[in-house]
Amino acid sequence: MKLQTFTALFLLSAAAGAQNLSIVGARAWTLTSDTPIDNATIVITDGKITSVSPTPPPASMRVIDAGGRIVTPGLMHPATRLGLIEVSSAAETVDHAAKAGASGAGFDVQYAINPNSVLIDLARADGVTRALSYPSSSNTPPFAGSGSLLHLFDGGDVVEQPRMAVFVTISNRSANSTVGSRSAQWQLLRAALDTAKAATPSATRTPDSIALESIVQGKVPLAISTNRESDLRQAIGLARDYGIRVVIVGGAEAWRVADQLAAAKIAVIADPMSNLPASFDELGARLDNPALLRKAGVTVAMSLDGVQSYNAGLSIREGAGLAVANGMSYVDGLRSIISAPAEIYGIADRFGTLAPGKDGDVVIWDGDPLEPSSAPTTVLVQGREVSLTTRQTELRDRYMPAVKALRQ
Repeated sequence: MKLQTFTALFLLSAAAGAQNLSIVGARAWTLTSDTPIDNATIVITDGKITSVSPTPPPASMRVIDAGGRIVTPGLMHPATRLGLIEVSSAAETVDHAAKAGASGAGFDVQYAINPNSVLIDLARADGVTRALSYPSSSNTPPFAGSGSLLHLFDGGDVVEQPRMAVFVTISNRSANSTVGSRSAQWQLLRAALDTAKAATPSATRTPDSIALESIVQGKVPLAISTNRESDLRQAIGLARDYGIRVVIVGGAEAWRVADQLAAAKIAVIADPMSNLPASFDELGARLDNPALLRKAGVTVAMSLDGVQSYNAGLSIREGAGLAVANGMSYVDGLRSIISAPAEIYGIADRFGTLAPGKDGDVVIWDGDPLEPSSAPTTVLVQGREVSLTTRQTELRDRYMPAVKALRQ
């Protein structure tokens, strides 16, 4: 089935369960401007936002009163392993790496995504409605493989669009376990791109060649997990030499080349908690890295290293709040976990802002979404209200019945 047909059928089936409703009394951060709309009415019809304005809701439509609370689009985690790992110590629940075979750029995680993961429930209950789930490594360095876009519906398949980006990892640590030098990693990457550019229509097509062709043809970005300034400069040169879309994942020393990254239109999925070096590649790590990148005009999203499945929503909210505490503007903090990831992966035409025509992925918050103590009161995924029940809340209610009684 062609990707366009797959996506169309997915959207039609999702819209079939959507509700027509209005959210009133919202402090709506639309992210189409730098300020919110107070006392806004958000109208959602057939799973799509049809209007956001300080006007009364249409008659004969279900109404949710936000009561002056903050309302945002659904959050998006740009680099996670949701659906690919459940318990790291239980091998049967770990599917994010390929250790055998000839897989490389074409290692495709879509076939292993588990829609029944309790970690997906947890992310959705914390306001995440979309995520990019990606592999950690393949058997062909420096490639990790191809990631999948997830739309976190409550029930059913959550893979919205596979093969959304190709990931590579370049560092001395990863090189030492494979080819021995980061220089060899860059050479292997360039050689693979050269082969893809020179491929003829009659060439034998393999999963790897298809993935590489999608990069050189500009269909998907090449996401490079790397941190050292010298490697970031290599990534800038790669984008220039091949005319491809490049995204940096990590980028602990990206502030040192912020202007060059901005000029090359290279986005950074930063770790806002990186301030102490975990390796020699991160000696220049600093907490204001995201703020300095944004000041230079770089598109910045958030993903915390090592917290990519567990607490996927809470971690990026806390990280964005930390970035704001270290110089990033509040609205850019919100954008870093909502609209910036949508722009990075090319889905901003349907997600990432509260605007007419966008998907009805909407979250009502009980406080500031960038405060870890805040939580959603309502989460809509394409106009459909989803359950906020998680394994954690079920355990709480089971062992603390007094709390459950208070909530009823």
